[in-house]
Formats: sequence, C-alpha cells, structure tokens
Amino acid sequence: MKKNLFILLFAILTLSVIPQEAKIKTGWNFGALPAISFDTDLGFQYGAFIELYNFGTGDKYPDYYHKLYLEVSRFTKGSGIYRFNYESEHLIPGIRLSTDLAYLPDQAYDFYGFNGYNAVLVKDWLDDESPEYITRMFYRHKRSLFRFKNDFEGKLSGGKLRWNAGFAIQKFETGSVDLEKLNKGKDPEDMLPDVPGLYELYQDWGIINEEEADGGLITTIKAGLSYDTRDNRPNPMKGIWTEAGVETSQKFLGSEATFGKFYFTHRQYFTLVPNDLSFAYRLGYQQTIFGDVPFYYQPQVIVSALRGYLSEGLGGSKTIRGIWRNRVVGNGFFYGNAELRWKAVHFNLINQNFYIGINGFSDFGLVTDKIKFTIPDVNTETGGMFSTAEFFKQDAEKLHITAGAGLRIVMNENFIVAIDIGKAFNDQDGGMGFYMGLNYLF
Repeated sequence: MKKNLFILLFAILTLSVIPQEAKIKTGWNFGALPAISFDTDLGFQYGAFIELYNFGTGDKYPDYYHKLYLEVSRFTKGSGIYRFNYESEHLIPGIRLSTDLAYLPDQAYDFYGFNGYNAVLVKDWLDDESPEYITRMFYRHKRSLFRFKNDFEGKLSGGKLRWNAGFAIQKFETGSVDLEKLNKGKDPEDMLPDVPGLYELYQDWGIINEEEADGGLITTIKAGLSYDTRDNRPNPMKGIWTEAGVETSQKFLGSEATFGKFYFTHRQYFTLVPNDLSFAYRLGYQQTIFGDVPFYYQPQVIVSALRGYLSEGLGGSKTIRGIWRNRVVGNGFFYGNAELRWKAVHFNLINQNFYIGINGFSDFGLVTDKIKFTIPDVNTETGGMFSTAEFFKQDAEKLHITAGAGLRIVMNENFIVAIDIGKAFNDQDGGMGFYMGLNYLF
C-alpha cells in the first residue's frame, strides 16, 4: 500500500493569516513544491515541480500571458515523471497553444482487464497476508511513455465558439514488471514472487496479441469545436465549457495502428454564494468509431488540452477518484463528476494572494461499449492455475460510483495545490484513493 509522506511547504499558511483584499499581480510569479512519497514496491519518490506565470502589466490578472511548468521526480526503483509544459495565448496571436513534452517511465502500471466489472478483481491475490496471495504485482505491468503533444485553440463566432486542433506523438513501451529491480535491497521474505500476472495471462490467452504486447508508436491528429463562457479558467464561478471532436491514428502518419475516437465533454458552473461557493459538474463520453485500438491506448481520455501530466482512466485522480487507476476500460465509456467548491479563507501572505478551498464531490463512470474478445476456457480441473470464472463475469458491468472531499491551496488564482480523498462504493473498484497534484479537476 502506498504511504504518502507529502509535507506541504504551505504549512506556514496556518500562522498569522489575516484576510486582505487581493492585489493585482504583475510580471513573473512562481509556485514550487517538493514531490515526496514512498511506495513499498516503487521505492522513495523525490523531486520537485515549479510553475511560472507571466502576468505582464497585470491588465489580464488573474489571466496570464505565459505559463511554464517543469517537473522532475522519480522513484528509487525506476519510475518517474520528467515533464515540461508551456501554455500561452500570446506566442501566436489569437491562438491558445499548449505544448507538452514528457517522459513517464512506470515500473508498476495498473492493468485490471477490460469492460469494468466484467473483469473480476480479486484483492486477496494482492494481500501478502492472505492465504490466497499471489503477488502485489498481479494487476501491474511495466510501461514507459514518451509524449510530445501540441494543442491549439482559436476563436470562431463571437469568441465563445472556438475551434480545437492538435497532434501528438506517443511512444509506448510495455512489458512484464521488472522483478529484479523491484526486489533489489529487499529481504527474501519480502521479495515479489516470479509468477505470471494478468498482463502475461492475457497474452497467453490471446486477448492481448503479440504485435501490441510490447507497445508501439501512436501518432494522432485531432480536430473539434468548443463553446466556452467561463469567467475564469482555473476555477470558474459561472459559465459552461463544452467540447467535442474526433481523434484519429493512421499508419500513414507513422502509427502502428489505425483507429478513430469521438470525444465529448460538457462542464457547467453555478455561483451559489458570490465569489466563494459554487457548484460544478462534468459529463464526458468517448467512443471508438473505427479501427482496432491497441490495449495500451484504450485508457486514454481525450480532451482538447491536458490539465495534468496524464489524461487516463477511468479511475484515478483525473476521472473517478477513489477507483483504482484504469479500472474501467472499454471501447466506449461515460463518466461524470459533481463538486461543491467553497473558497473558505482569502488572505495575503509573502506578498501573494491566497485562498484555501474545500470541496465535496461524487464521481461516476460506466463502460458503454465493451472491448470484444474471446473468453478463454481455462479451469483448475485440467491442471490450470486458474479458472475462467475467477477472471470474467458476463453482464456484470454497472455504474461505478465514488464520493469524497478535497482541499485546495491556491496562490494568485492560478497555482493550485490539490489534495483529494475518494472512496469507492463497490469493493470491486479498489477501496479508497489519496491524490495530490495540481489544479481543479475541471
């Protein structure tokens, strides 16, 4: 189990906080935070991230002219985040550009099979104190992702209706968990056993074919429309933000697979108490419209522009908080979030504008179009280690629901430290998730 040891530098906010009127910010401002955690299998995480904003003369505050984000963090056993992001509406006049360059090695990437509850999750297989224990890595595999992603947005009629476009080059490398690396330095009784996990079994059964099992290069282009009336990008108090589009991968672009996906996301914001309390919700839908999507690309949640280092799910910090990452994967899926957002305290500190926000939320999701494959006929009576019923349960998929609460520590309306705790309603979804990152969810 992951034990988070995050220690916020913002603890000083509890001392001598005096509410004051917000000051207009100008020039360059930045926020920085250490990235510190510990995971039994991945090791100690260390590193830091920094976010820089250029407010110019302050005439657009809290909007900005340029934003840069840099993160370098890694785990002692090989996983890591190496990411640079740049966003501006002024580098190319009239066009908002978001460009992202990242290398994301992951020694223990989540894989629970396909089609939500149709794929049975057996938690005892992960519990090293259970008599049914197999390995903590049973639902994991190794994945590395190199990503160069560029998203563009420009005005159409009246400035509220906008066009979206983008292209991305993503190189996925997948394989079995590197047990030698993860077992390094452990006592023999604590070492991970060398046994097949779900990723290896899916290959043996032909559900993951040999061609895609080790990853591949996916080059995509994207086009869509959006309608945006938000009064503020980082945390809107009113307005709507709706987008829809199509993303395609084609072999003539260098991709190893040809397919297309449709995506739709609607977000709406309501002011309940001026400046301080709002209600926000998001509804999303994604559908494969042609082609065969490699298993390693199915978890991608397509959006007009990234709001974090990953956009994957369903499950995890960016989609359904409290459900294990990638628990809900299908050819098509629907998801939603509902949040109450309260700016509880406003104050000035170290010559910066701060507020502390408190959120209550509920998230949900559902596979609407299942990934089709032939269920293998395996059983223990013929000498197999498992039986089919332990992995597959037909027509079991239903709505996945979670609820939770969060804390936001916000500087200058833009640098947002986000902490969320979510609890799944169904034990098949994992249990509880703790997340720390940046920004409101939507």
